[in-house]
Amino acid sequence: MSFSQLLQIRAFNPYHYVPTEWICLAFLTLFIMSTVLHLGQAINYRVWWLLPTAFVSGLLEILGWSARLWSSYNPELLLPFEIQVVGTIIGPTPLIAADFMILGRIINRLGTRYSRLSPKLYSIVFCSCDIISLSVQGYGGTAASLAVGRGDSPDHGAHIMLIGIIFQMVTISIYILLALEFFIRYFTDRAIGGKNPSYDAVGANRGRGRLDRNLRVMISALAFNTVCLLIRAIYRTLELINGFDGPIISTERLFNVLDGGMITFAIYSLNIAHPGIFLAPQDKEESDIELRLKEAGLLYYRL
Repeated sequence: MSFSQLLQIRAFNPYHYVPTEWICLAFLTLFIMSTVLHLGQAINYRVWWLLPTAFVSGLLEILGWSARLWSSYNPELLLPFEIQVVGTIIGPTPLIAADFMILGRIINRLGTRYSRLSPKLYSIVFCSCDIISLSVQGYGGTAASLAVGRGDSPDHGAHIMLIGIIFQMVTISIYILLALEFFIRYFTDRAIGGKNPSYDAVGANRGRGRLDRNLRVMISALAFNTVCLLIRAIYRTLELINGFDGPIISTERLFNVLDGGMITFAIYSLNIAHPGIFLAPQDKEESDIELRLKEAGLLYYRL
């Protein structure tokens, strides 16, 4: 029996299960706490780029889990199902953009000569890919939700969402490979192009940033965050391949662990290892002009 035929049955549950109330409430509470904390941290540390990334991601997750909580009381209602489809599918995308920007700032600190792309290009290329992924997933989620509301099959919208998720997964994978290359080159002191310009004629160290404790914490949090987001993207890909009436999307515990759980870990990792603390300027006397030059790759961080 097709999804559209099932929708014609009275009191059909589009989830194929009843979302567990206490789980929905727990995730909703966790996302509210993290989102409010991200807002306060962004303002306190003046890290404004975290507002359209981590903060907006939290708002979308709050929207999605509020709708799932609503569905736990009346799973046959289509409106909350439609809202949670859109909210949870696009919610993590702004958070991924935060990871791209964090890596660019780490590269600035440790040495742009070890990176395949400049920090500026990381922001431009990968954030552009993130916007494309967000747009495709959002359009597909909306199309699927409207189809469900009309009593039609959401498969067309699901296919569009699948394209967006696959594109996002490929983007994350390329980003991981470039990040791994950067860290390998940094630790082995091998600059891009086969040359090693880190030392001048008298052996003085030039252009190689020091990996201090704060940067180690930030890199560890970034790695953990990225792995969580990649696991979620893989899960969502497999879920949508099976369609809206497949066994994966019909299993609540998979969604709770591999979507809700992974995003919770990811968003809290940036609360705990906040860029405003662990990516703060190395020297308090650094000027705004100097920081801008460093971000542009025109000035190396002092040791």
